Amino acid sequence: MARMHSRKKGKAGSKKPLSKTKPSWGRYKEKEIELLVVKLAKEGSTSSHIGMLLRDTYGIPGVKMVSGKSITKILKERKVSSAIPEDLMSLIKKNIAEKRHLETKRTDMTAKRGLQLTESKIRRLVKYYKRTGRLAHTWEYDPDKVRLLIE
Repeated sequence: MARMHSRKKGKAGSKKPLSKTKPSWGRYKEKEIELLVVKLAKEGSTSSHIGMLLRDTYGIPGVKMVSGKSITKILKERKVSSAIPEDLMSLIKKNIAEKRHLETKRTDMTAKRGLQLTESKIRRLVKYYKRTGRLAHTWEYDPDKVRLLIE
């Protein structure tokens, strides 16, 4: 997939297993996986981090393949999911880090451009999440208030 603000192609990432069926060598049942997901979420892990932990530590190739539900769906059912979606939260954290960098190095124009691009991605994502109902229509992106929310 192409990048949003440049005309470059993306780097290659990891691929999902080809088969959509439950692996015969898997030793975890659906309920055990759901309990693991909830336990890891309560420890403070994000949904993508939970997926990597389950893959690397527990040997579960894909949660949706085994349990039939995605990690975010499991977290929503158990009411453990965060109010702000994970991708939006990571963009906000990136934005805060870029602002901290610009406070010390005011002449870094490349970082200033990166900050502008990150803020535009945040605004675009907020608009999408309001339209789909994952964020409240009254939620607004204010960099100073959101900084207090995260820290």
